Amino acid sequence: MVVSAFTDMDTFPNNLPPSGDSGLTGSQSEFQKMLIDERLRCEHHKANYQTLKAEHTRLQNEYVKSQNELKHQLNEKQIHQEKLQLLLQELREELIEKTKDLEEMKLQILTPQKLELLRAQIQQELETPMRERFRTLDEEVEKYRAVYNKLRYEHTFLKSEFEHQKEEFARILEEGKIKYQSEIARLEEDKEELHNQMLNVDLSRDSKRVEQLTREKVCLCQKLKGLEAEVAELRAEKENSGTQVENIQRIQVRQLAEMQTTVRSLEAEKQTAKLRAEHLEKELQSSNEQNTCLINKLHKAEREINTLSNKVKELKHSNKLEITDIKLEAARAKSELEKERNKIQSELDGLQSDNEILRATVEHHKVLLVEKDRELIRKVQAAKEEGYQKLVVLQDEKLELENKLADLEKIKVEHDVWRQSEKDQYEEKLQASQMAEEITRKELQSIRLKLQQQIVTIENAEKEKNENSDLRQQISSLQIQVTSLAQSENDLLNSNQMLKEMVERLKQECRNFRSQAEKAQLEAEKTLEEKQMQWLEEKHKLHERITEREEKYNQAKEKLQRAAIAQKKRKSLHENKLKRLHEKVEVLEAKKEELETENQVLNRQNVPFEDYTRLQKRLKDIQRRHNEFRSLILVPNMPPTASINPVSFQSPAMVPSMELPFPPHMQEEQHQRELSLLRKRLEELETTQRKQLEELGSSGE
Repeated sequence: MVVSAFTDMDTFPNNLPPSGDSGLTGSQSEFQKMLIDERLRCEHHKANYQTLKAEHTRLQNEYVKSQNELKHQLNEKQIHQEKLQLLLQELREELIEKTKDLEEMKLQILTPQKLELLRAQIQQELETPMRERFRTLDEEVEKYRAVYNKLRYEHTFLKSEFEHQKEEFARILEEGKIKYQSEIARLEEDKEELHNQMLNVDLSRDSKRVEQLTREKVCLCQKLKGLEAEVAELRAEKENSGTQVENIQRIQVRQLAEMQTTVRSLEAEKQTAKLRAEHLEKELQSSNEQNTCLINKLHKAEREINTLSNKVKELKHSNKLEITDIKLEAARAKSELEKERNKIQSELDGLQSDNEILRATVEHHKVLLVEKDRELIRKVQAAKEEGYQKLVVLQDEKLELENKLADLEKIKVEHDVWRQSEKDQYEEKLQASQMAEEITRKELQSIRLKLQQQIVTIENAEKEKNENSDLRQQISSLQIQVTSLAQSENDLLNSNQMLKEMVERLKQECRNFRSQAEKAQLEAEKTLEEKQMQWLEEKHKLHERITEREEKYNQAKEKLQRAAIAQKKRKSLHENKLKRLHEKVEVLEAKKEELETENQVLNRQNVPFEDYTRLQKRLKDIQRRHNEFRSLILVPNMPPTASINPVSFQSPAMVPSMELPFPPHMQEEQHQRELSLLRKRLEELETTQRKQLEELGSSGE
């Protein structure tokens, strides 16, 4: 409108009328009209100018305000940048402190070296009590075995001695019975002879003789009562010895039961030790799992791996040395057991040889007895021819034989004493039996002395009979004595047969005892070998488990180390890429902020609506492209977000949390190529953005 008004004013002088006064009046009126119009137009233009001037001043003020706001925002941005730098410095300091704390925690946390040391300590703490326990168990088993063998040997020895004493008592009783029966027969014969003499001799003399005989009879009855009392005492001693044997057997049965209970308790303790070892293995497994988690979190260095491998080698070497030590200890224990076994066998051989020597001496004595019995038979036959004088000689020889038997028994006692001196362990238990034997021998000697006294009295009576009797009576007495000698011969033969049977029984019992002892020894050796085999198998299984666990532990450790190395490499690659992308994103965000400020400035300026819509469309297109490019750079697999709002960009702090699908085996060349492509794209974007900014600036102007 202003331009058109100026054009009309320029054309105004050309339209004036050329003719006279009428024309002047008409022209004056027209001129006045035109002047009025022009004045109106001028006023209108003036009003327009004033409005435009006011708008211009307003726009200038707004421009100044916007510039001031821009400066204020720039100052705020600088302040924010300074604050961010300070925060960055603080965060870096905190990072350094945290790294220091992490290193301290690493030092405090269980490293594989400390783990190995703890494992070795736990293994030593477990192995030493278990070894001591096994050693004590072996010692207790050997002690109980020795006690069992000792008790069994004592039982057999006491049993054999009891049977021997029983047989001796039976033999002594039979001999005493035979002697007393022979004496009673003789006394009855003497009674008959005296009765016959009483018929022939004076009554006074016979009365004296009867009184003397009655006195002798009373004495003999008293002696018989004493002998019967001694027999009763011997029987009581026999019963006492039987009760003692039964008590010993009960004690042995009780000790065997106690030994079985101890063996069961030891087996239960062994099972508890096994359960404890399994529980400790489970705890070790759990601790190993925790340690693996810590190892995964801490990412050990290559130096620690080398030290760990060296320590593993050292541990293998130490384990091999421990295994060799255990084998040497087992061999030593085996050799010691073999030595003890050889010692026991040598002692048994010595005892067997002593027993055989004693048996040979007994057999030799038996042969001598048989020969002497034969000589006695011959002498008896000669005595039948020679008469009563040879009987005295036979009795003397019999006494000599009894003395020799006593001497042989003394030799046997001395030999037993010598054996007892060799066996110091059995002295206390054998002293009672030796005392009993000595008492019985003393009693036997006293009985023999009494018998000798009786024989002396009988001989005196026989001498008196020989002086008082006639030759017929002597012949009859000789015949009676011959018959008694025949009976005694038969008795001696029977006793010899009994002795032979007893010897054979003793031999059989000795053989049975020997076979039982050998069987018991074989069973004990078998049980020992089985237990040793079981212990060795258990030891071998434990070693195999330990080796398997160590192999698994080493394999897991190697896998973890490899995974840690791969994770470190991946982390370093991702960190480098993220740093580069963060730098690019920061550059793009700075450019975006500049574009936004320019957009705001342009929006505040007075721009036509068409230009504004066109520029807005172009800005949306640029934002869309920028978002697509950003999504391609940051998350190439995700679809591009076509958001119009510029605030919808993700903050750079959220980028590291996103999972970037970079392959771990990416090479350096491919990385360099991608970086070069990204640089080219960024340069193209910068050029396009500059062009667009120039276009926007030109359109705004």
